[in-house]
Amino acid sequence: MESTTGNARGAMADRFAGLVQAVLVVLSAFLVAAAVVAPTSAWLVDVGLLAQESLALNVARTVLQFVGFVVAIVGFLAITDTWDTLHLRRPTVRTLLLSGAALVALLTMQFGAGFLFQAAGVSFGENQVITQGKEAPVYFLYMIPVSLLLVGPIEELLFRGVAQGVLRRGFGVRAGIVLASGLFGLVHWVAVSGGPMEKFAYVFIAAVLGIVLGVLYERTETLVAPALAHGVYNSVLFLIQYLGATGAV
Repeated sequence: MESTTGNARGAMADRFAGLVQAVLVVLSAFLVAAAVVAPTSAWLVDVGLLAQESLALNVARTVLQFVGFVVAIVGFLAITDTWDTLHLRRPTVRTLLLSGAALVALLTMQFGAGFLFQAAGVSFGENQVITQGKEAPVYFLYMIPVSLLLVGPIEELLFRGVAQGVLRRGFGVRAGIVLASGLFGLVHWVAVSGGPMEKFAYVFIAAVLGIVLGVLYERTETLVAPALAHGVYNSVLFLIQYLGATGAV
């Protein structure tokens, strides 16, 4: 009986530790990013390298944000010695095929959810990137390489690689995917404008898309797969936004 109770307590402790670590690494990533973005972007303006409120400065801020993410992620992995939670297998042809299938699923779900929410009279909150892009459509084109090289890979490293990895150890694969995807959805709450229902719609679809990426990650056992699907997914949406904003479609 004592052994069973001890095992149950150990399992609960592992789950609590995993949940705390997942939340901590996400919060740390955003805090470090904020600490990097503000002073560095101000310095770039002060020395005359970039103009205040310019598109180039907005792109630089995005790049700096993800530099901050990497610093926080590497620091977390080093301090907690949780490098073994990452899946880093070499990608194969199967990996690329599954990434392509996931990309199709992501886009289908994005537009399908948009149609359903619109039919229900609920609109999505608007991401800050979309707002800025509508004011200057070329910004969408700048964000395509940023998404492919930084946003997709680094967000997947944070949410799938680290957060899902530490949650997997305590909760198992399925619950780890759901919890990490929930965190992924929630962080978008502050990144979008709109009322509570509009924000909820955005967070909900982000969490669902996160589940697709989480499943892809576990099936392929390499971060390359979700990073590729995520980066290309964002890029497709930015290209569509650019074409719409410029009247090309």
